[in-house]
Amino acid sequence: MTDAHDMKVVILCGGQGTRLREETEFRPKPLVEVGGRPILLHIMKLYAHHGLSDFVLCLGYRGDMIKKHFLDYEAMNNDFTLSLGARRDIAYHGAHDEDGMRVTLADTGLHSMTGKRIKTIQRYVGNHPFMVTYGDGLSDVDMRALLAFHKSHGRLATVTTHRPISRFGVLDVNARGEVAAFSEKPQLDGWVNIGYFVFEPGVFDYLSDDVGCVLEQDPLQRLASDGQLAAYRHEGFFYAMDTYREFKVLNELWDGGQAPWKVW
Repeated sequence: MTDAHDMKVVILCGGQGTRLREETEFRPKPLVEVGGRPILLHIMKLYAHHGLSDFVLCLGYRGDMIKKHFLDYEAMNNDFTLSLGARRDIAYHGAHDEDGMRVTLADTGLHSMTGKRIKTIQRYVGNHPFMVTYGDGLSDVDMRALLAFHKSHGRLATVTTHRPISRFGVLDVNARGEVAAFSEKPQLDGWVNIGYFVFEPGVFDYLSDDVGCVLEQDPLQRLASDGQLAAYRHEGFFYAMDTYREFKVLNELWDGGQAPWKVW
């Protein structure tokens, strides 16, 4: 199996984020900021903390803004001295914490669904295992433990799952309308997909070049029915930023010094 340091991490950055209109009207969702830095960077820093720092970003909606973000990264995150004139020269001072990250920025189509986006970047991954996740969820997943689990079962694909906390108070009510128990934010019984996939290159055989190929539909369903999909259970923190309310929660956690995903 590929050493973790050589493994590509594919991040899906192409969606429109329509339920977060307040923030995504003017920028792609992965550039929406938590604690003054794009949520995409928080995700990348989690992987890099575990020795995974070679990224492929699948771009779509406003992908040019993500390209510009990384093209301007050194100037925006360092002091620098600029010599003006015909022979313009820039010297950067100091080094930011992201020094050493490799980032491939790939246009995977404006309207492509998740499966098509991954199929499009096959040439950047080659014939090696790779990881895939979404560009809008924060967690403290132990990547080394996830990779060890994937290696142990020998299947083509691993999906990371999590038991979500209910947004609503759950009541145990009897036939007479009496409340026997009240739980403000209980964990739900079901396990849900939170991304953080590990894929063998054989997974590309399950993906199509059709713009409408949705990873979470036919490809994962066929992998499961073929006995090629295993679930890694993440018991720690996960929170997706789908709405403005969730954007505010993540920023409040960060501002209050209570960000469980900040393991770096």
